[in-house]
Amino acid sequence: MTTLLESRYRAVLRLLPAYYRREREEEMVETYLWDVDQETQEQSRPTLGEVASIVALAVRSRLGASGAPRRYAVLGSAVRLFALFAVLLQAASAVVDRVLGLAWASTRGGSQWALFTDGFTGHGVWAGAGAVAQWFFPLLWTVAYFALLRDHRRLAQVSAVVAALPTLWPLADLWARDFAPSDSAYVVAAAVLAWASALALGAAHHRDAPPAALPAGAPGLVFAACCVLMGGSVVALPGGVDTVWALVTCYLVTALAWLLYRARGEHRVPAAEAAALAALGLLLLAVRVTAVYPWLDLLPGALRVGVLTQAAALVALTAALAVVSGRDLLSRGT
Repeated sequence: MTTLLESRYRAVLRLLPAYYRREREEEMVETYLWDVDQETQEQSRPTLGEVASIVALAVRSRLGASGAPRRYAVLGSAVRLFALFAVLLQAASAVVDRVLGLAWASTRGGSQWALFTDGFTGHGVWAGAGAVAQWFFPLLWTVAYFALLRDHRRLAQVSAVVAALPTLWPLADLWARDFAPSDSAYVVAAAVLAWASALALGAAHHRDAPPAALPAGAPGLVFAACCVLMGGSVVALPGGVDTVWALVTCYLVTALAWLLYRARGEHRVPAAEAAALAALGLLLLAVRVTAVYPWLDLLPGALRVGVLTQAAALVALTAALAVVSGRDLLSRGT
């Protein structure tokens, strides 16, 4: 006879994928009910800790746990690559933005340097601490990137979460102002990009997942190349750029180069890599559009053409990557 507690356990276990339940459900239920008398089973329910552990197991088993069917393995690989690519881009962007900002402030005279330092001083202890955190915390994307590729997963996960924290403060300001500012959509899109990256890193790079690895290139060289590409894209445009320009430029160049490399000759484009880049491109498209839309009429002509070209290229490349990923999945019967 099935007791109420057993029914509740089985209901929670439905969170697990079917292949995992077929192999382990009976064993898990037996373990949970071990040493619980009949009367208690009719009055109890799973604890919050047990539910949380089952939820965590459901995430791990759906994201490419050992022995998972191919569709779960592909999904897990895609989410892990998405996290790696997103962390890489945000790490390079944070470094380039701060290096160029320091270079500009230190070479344009005392007044420009005073303007830079004024953001950290003279506004009270808490405001100063917040400004310092907003400047330094995003640099932890770099720590997350290299820690992940050295298989220090916990350090990478903690670093990514801390690096994403500054995106919450503009959201708090918007909430206090009832989302009145015209850049509210950009603030939300930037926060979604950062936290999607951090959550994907934490969820997909679990203890059962294989070590993180770039599809090609040494981690240091790839990071340096992204930094050079971003910095060059900023310096090359004489009319000035917004905060998203370098990030999107680096994505477009590297993703297009990867797609052409994989597609040449007899190479097959891996579905997981294409899906990861397509998902990242979709998020970057949202950031690109929301960053420029409120100010489009005010932009100089060259910059307006540039950002609209970026948006169009993002749409085309993201669609191409989605098609490539879907074609590979269908051809292999996933």
